[in-house]
Amino acid sequence: MNALEIRVEVAPELALFVPHARRAGATALAVDGVSTLGHVVESLGVPLTEVGLLTVDGRTVPVSHVPADGESVTVRPVVRPQRIPGAPLRFLLDVHLGTLARRLRLLGVDTAYESTDIGDPALAARSAAEQRVMLSRDRGLLRRRELWAGAYVYSTDPEEQLRDVLDRFAPELLPWTRCTACNGLLSRVTKEEVADQLRQGTQQSYDVFAQCRSCGRAYWKGAHHERLVAVVERALAESAGRERP
Repeated sequence: MNALEIRVEVAPELALFVPHARRAGATALAVDGVSTLGHVVESLGVPLTEVGLLTVDGRTVPVSHVPADGESVTVRPVVRPQRIPGAPLRFLLDVHLGTLARRLRLLGVDTAYESTDIGDPALAARSAAEQRVMLSRDRGLLRRRELWAGAYVYSTDPEEQLRDVLDRFAPELLPWTRCTACNGLLSRVTKEEVADQLRQGTQQSYDVFAQCRSCGRAYWKGAHHERLVAVVERALAESAGRERP
């Protein structure tokens, strides 16, 4: 049986996933005539969570398309903002993204986080059970079929990670409404209600407090508040900028 060959062009935004030889325009690729285009794309190293349109000879095709000899394939990134239908937008982050998790929670975004390595199968199962978008830099995890939805985190810098996630998904931002420790919702409380968590200096210096409804942790405008305000204000300003026509 003669080998079948297609030509594949991967968008520049996805170039980091493929070998250097495939980053400059369309290149030839041998196929078996049986595997789906989704399998072919993943075999190149591109997680399907990062793929938007797939086109063959100019027409849009699904990942289930089986490429035939001589076809020209283009692989495009997801369109931003990416809409995730079927459930409220919420996230699940793996053990390596703790800072990003806390910053998303600071902005009021529903963000579950595993502080220990529970393994890819368990993470994928939780994503499916709770209908959460899995955020990870683990390409193998993002290839698991049981994931409800997923996205690759492109940067290792928490500030860039946050900017990328907000740009990609445009979640509603409700700062100061979630516990950065456990993701629970916060409620306004009196100083007396959280007195057992406060040092004497804190009791004397602050009068406005909130408490997590889930874990009971108390919050006030402490020493790190100005730094957190800067994170929030920057995120809100960038979000407003994206909404302008």
